[in-house]
Amino acid sequence: MDQPHAATGQPSDPGVYRIRVRGRLEKRWSTWFDGMSLTPDRDGSTVLTGTVCDQAALHGLIKKIGDLGLTLLEVTHEAPDTSEEPRP
Repeated sequence: MDQPHAATGQPSDPGVYRIRVRGRLEKRWSTWFDGMSLTPDRDGSTVLTGTVCDQAALHGLIKKIGDLGLTLLEVTHEAPDTSEEPRP
C-alpha cells in the first residue's frame, strides 16, 4: 500500500506557489491572478509564481484557471526559507 506524502511546511501558511497551466498567457493576465508573475516556458505552458496568503486564496486562483478553461498542469509549494527560526 502506498504511503501518503509528508507535507513540507504548514499548508495554511502563506508561501510562494508555482502554478503551471497549458498554453500561453500574456503578462496582462497578472492582474486577474492577484499579481502573480507569468512566465512562458519552452514547452508552451505558462508558470504563475507568487505569494499566496492562505489555502482559500490558492483555491481562488485554481478556480480562476478553471473559469478561463485552462488546463492545470502542476501546483508546487516552494520550500520555506530554512534560514529563519522556526515558529513555536
